[in-house]
Amino acid sequence: MDTEPMHNGLIHAYLLDGQGGGRRLSWSEVGNWAPGQGRLWLHFDYTDTEAREWIGNGAGLEPIVAEALLTEETRPRTTSIGEGLLIALRGVNLNPESQPEDMVSIRLWVEDSRIVSTRKRRLISVGDLCRQLDSGRGPATCADLLVELTDLLVWRMSDTVESFEDTIDELEDRVVAGSSGSLRFDLAMLRKQTITLRRYLSPEREALARLLVEKVEWISEANRIRLREVSDRLLRHIEDIDAVRERAAVTQEELMSQMSEQLNSRMYVLSIIAAIFLPLGFFTGLLGINVGGIPGADNPGAFLIFSGLLLVTVVIQLIVFRWKKWL
Repeated sequence: MDTEPMHNGLIHAYLLDGQGGGRRLSWSEVGNWAPGQGRLWLHFDYTDTEAREWIGNGAGLEPIVAEALLTEETRPRTTSIGEGLLIALRGVNLNPESQPEDMVSIRLWVEDSRIVSTRKRRLISVGDLCRQLDSGRGPATCADLLVELTDLLVWRMSDTVESFEDTIDELEDRVVAGSSGSLRFDLAMLRKQTITLRRYLSPEREALARLLVEKVEWISEANRIRLREVSDRLLRHIEDIDAVRERAAVTQEELMSQMSEQLNSRMYVLSIIAAIFLPLGFFTGLLGINVGGIPGADNPGAFLIFSGLLLVTVVIQLIVFRWKKWL
């Protein structure tokens, strides 16, 4: 994972050796850098005041480029400006106590000899790239670094997409087993996560597609072939997310159908009970009024006779219900 920024907002500065390795530079060495020394990668926390000042006034960037590197809100895109590329990408948020769909953005200005990137929150993919450079197994050029970063961003999405698939498998099994519990909440949360992630990945694929067709000399054909593979893998992730979202919708419909069926079954039982006791309640209410002339008022056996008539009424009702196939 990338480290905490230094006092001037610089998270790290690498001078690529062209062989897959990179040497970390101090801020004073960055100030003395010249293109002939090698390709430079500067990574900043754009929320730092000194970093914003340097990017805006000391980096020699076009105002539109500096503004894009420092903007708070952005969407994935690729824009060609002169011989450089202004790129905004997003990666899944794998930081502790965070949600994967709350994606982390990284903004890059890429030239043949220099990359300036900015972020607000940490990206594990950037840390992976730093470890590659420290071990001598990283990219050799700025184009290679750009391709490797996009590859790592998409590769880090794989675990998140697979976790979505595992979650929907579990939820489907719970629906089939008839275990409701927190199913409605879990399904709603899964649909929310997939919809949010899908909303960010679509423009990211467009940004990669745009990157493929940009005519800049420092991106080789080999880089474009690898970018095409990264774009295809991102497309598969999008298709998998769409499949999970559709399965979640179908599972939610099945859950609602089961709950409706259970409710109908309970309402049916209550309706039968109400139908049985409705005439019984009518007779008992009729004979319970406090007026003269009630039949059997002076007959000691009237209660047993009346109870027998009520029992016969229930039996007749059950026979009628059975004949009507209501039972």
